Amino acid sequence: MRELNLDQLRTLVTIVEHGSFIAAARILHLAPPTVSLHINELEERLGIPLLLRKRKKVEPTGAGAALIDRAQWLLNQSNALREHMQLHAAGKTGRVRVSAATPVIAYLLPKALERLAQKHPGIEVELAVLNSREAMDRVAKGLLDIAAVALPQSPMPEVQVLPWRKDPVVALIPAHWEHPKQASAAWLATKPLILNDDTTQLARITTEWFAAANLRPPAKIRVNYNDSAKSLVGAGYGATLLSYETLHPQIDQRIKVLPLNPPLWRPMGIASRSGPLEIAVRHVLEELKRI
Repeated sequence: MRELNLDQLRTLVTIVEHGSFIAAARILHLAPPTVSLHINELEERLGIPLLLRKRKKVEPTGAGAALIDRAQWLLNQSNALREHMQLHAAGKTGRVRVSAATPVIAYLLPKALERLAQKHPGIEVELAVLNSREAMDRVAKGLLDIAAVALPQSPMPEVQVLPWRKDPVVALIPAHWEHPKQASAAWLATKPLILNDDTTQLARITTEWFAAANLRPPAKIRVNYNDSAKSLVGAGYGATLLSYETLHPQIDQRIKVLPLNPPLWRPMGIASRSGPLEIAVRHVLEELKRI
């Protein structure tokens, strides 16, 4: 059996509610022959009479009455779905999938999400912690809407990456160490180093920064989580290099923060699908750009 047609069900319900084919045609803005065609096709599809055509009023058969009860539920669900999609189209509701590294989610996104909730309470943001490479791949496949990524990124079809922010990289050292006012590559290379996992963009730019001074210091340990690196520094295990936005809230008093000499910057971008974006996605992008 072919699937039931909602327009035909709506015609059936309207005929019974208003008692005639003519009234239904007027209410549904259909030509009377179209109303008759809807009922004929529906009865043929189901193989059973649905209406009793009396002289003054049309009434449902037993099967017709049973169908109308179920049809009304389907039509209500259809109307609710249409209204929900209209809210999506207007940007008043929606689910936006966002990914970023843990420090960005922990220290940068909360204010943006708070502003978003105040302006657009119907928009839900689903957060995921992904590295930049995986996030770019998911944006390209349509599995993510927005990704905060380290720059630069290799171009990918159907993905646009806009510059977002540029944060300084700083040295974190145990506070009891004797230290200069600024940390140079040569000075840090003499210290035990706690470095980022070598698959990350931060590890890449840190390696390039040391290489510019003809240095390739080994890492005493490599960690995947910035909070782990900070804990190790606070415990006196060694020094690390992290981007400045990871230092909030107030850093451990056992840790001293030194600017780098020469300066090193960690640029970041926002990746999204190329072309027109849903209004809800645009609302989230607007708040992210304000960070």
